[in-house]
Amino acid sequence: MRAFFGSMTGRVFLTLSLGIVISAAITQVLAEAERQRVIEEYRDLYAIERVEQLITAAETVPASARMAYLAVANRPGLRLEEITRALPVAPVRSEFAGLLAARLGKGYQLESIALRPPACDVPRTQSTLFGPAKVRWRGVCESINLRLRDGDQLRLSVLPPPSSRIAQKTDYSAIIALFLVSIGFLAYLVARMTTRPLERLAQAAKDLGNDINHPPLELAGASEIRQASTAFNAMQARIRQYILQRTQMLAAITHDLQTPLTRLRLRLEKVSDTELRERLVGDLSAMQQMVREGLDLARSMDTTEAMQALDLDSLLDSVCADATDAGQQVQLAGSAGMALMGRPLALRRCLVNLVDNAIKYGRHASVTVERIAGAARIRIRDGGPGIATAQLGRVFEPFYRIESSRSRESGGTGLGLTIARNIAEQHGGSVELANHPGGGLEVTLLLPEYYAKK
Repeated sequence: MRAFFGSMTGRVFLTLSLGIVISAAITQVLAEAERQRVIEEYRDLYAIERVEQLITAAETVPASARMAYLAVANRPGLRLEEITRALPVAPVRSEFAGLLAARLGKGYQLESIALRPPACDVPRTQSTLFGPAKVRWRGVCESINLRLRDGDQLRLSVLPPPSSRIAQKTDYSAIIALFLVSIGFLAYLVARMTTRPLERLAQAAKDLGNDINHPPLELAGASEIRQASTAFNAMQARIRQYILQRTQMLAAITHDLQTPLTRLRLRLEKVSDTELRERLVGDLSAMQQMVREGLDLARSMDTTEAMQALDLDSLLDSVCADATDAGQQVQLAGSAGMALMGRPLALRRCLVNLVDNAIKYGRHASVTVERIAGAARIRIRDGGPGIATAQLGRVFEPFYRIESSRSRESGGTGLGLTIARNIAEQHGGSVELANHPGGGLEVTLLLPEYYAKK
């Protein structure tokens, strides 16, 4: 769950969900307030009509029978009764009393009572989206002294209507649940529609790092996504062209150097000074070695070799067996038990370079392979003095060599690790160096698992 909300999809989903829910809640609160205001205004107007009808009907009844009639005619929220005790009168007539006086016409006297009836402040149950709630009545609630045209004095009390029984029975939980589920589904759908093109671009960038010749992105979706896909495809084409040109240039230079170097070697054989001839032949051999490794570097950047399923254990066993047959001290331990999608010749060159590097500077190589989560980990440890921490990153630079290794005996041009890292990165892997606590340098090669071996 934490990983989901940490992703772009989760963040868009959470933002949309919270935004819609908060907006809906605010809108509902405002709508409820407006609805309550309209209901109260309507009830106030309706109350005026009821009071007018009640007063008019009470006047048609003889004064002797008027109280008996009012006992039957009064309804909850509206009472017209005789005055039993005096109450202080307000200096100014209320708005409701003024409207009622205008409806009744001349001949009637109305005075607003200063004190509100106790029933005005009693909370009443009201139905809301969040369930029944106790609220105070904000409509007309007051008492008025009324003198009829025949001189009879009565007291009119306009009180809040009784609480709604429907409000107590109404259950909005199912409606709220359906609303939240709908909002969640809509927010997730919008989030996926928004982030899916980004995921496609991220996957395309990853595939581009593994294979520069990966098919271009399909131009689909919104205009902005199609524009980004077009730019990405153009970038891929330019990178492919740059790599091709550089590889061809390096391959051409190194290949063309082979012929004059071979002629030069033949001519050096005619030098009569034996010591001078040996020195010149040694320098020439170093140059030829550099040319050969230059060709290997050019090939390591070439991704035209077809990808195919490889048995990693068989490939490692073959590389270590060839090294042993050549008189090198190599031990292989462990098993990955998995297959990889890769370029056979390139991966073999990567492993050979790492093993040869360990033997060249550490006299022997101990190779350990194991399967970890989603990848194969190959560790190659040598018996040498290791490398200074400050130089662990620099040894991957082309033609960089540690000063202590600059000798004809060790040989090399400083391209072996560069080639190995290029090949590993083309397969989505990595190469890391570390000084082992027990002595020697340990190279860790990680290769991702594309599918498990059946």
